[in-house]
Amino acid sequence: MADVNRGNRPLSPFMLGKHYRFQLNSVTSILTRITGNAMVVSALLVAWWLLAASSGPDYFATADYVLTSFIGDIIMTLSVLGLWYHTLAGCRHLLWDNGYCLDVETSDKLGWGIIGGSVVLTLLTIIIV
Repeated sequence: MADVNRGNRPLSPFMLGKHYRFQLNSVTSILTRITGNAMVVSALLVAWWLLAASSGPDYFATADYVLTSFIGDIIMTLSVLGLWYHTLAGCRHLLWDNGYCLDVETSDKLGWGIIGGSVVLTLLTIIIV
């Protein structure tokens, strides 16, 4: 049976403008995936630093220079932000898996809480550590 409304609806969510606007849940879901993958890269950098420490002082000096440079500090700070974001998003998913906070209003509040909470926890981590 032919779809009679085919010409009246958007074909893809990526047709931005009047057809589609991003929702907070979709943005936070995408960010959760991005932070999960970015943490793999951060873990590899930390593993490289630890392996360099066991390889000798010259190699460790190189790895330590990279990770403690300005760019390394930015990467590690963003890694902490990603870690906190991913952790809080995981807690939200645990709530959802148990059937809590599934309505749109509460879900949006949790989404903003994740974003704000990850920034606050990152700042606290930087101050404390």
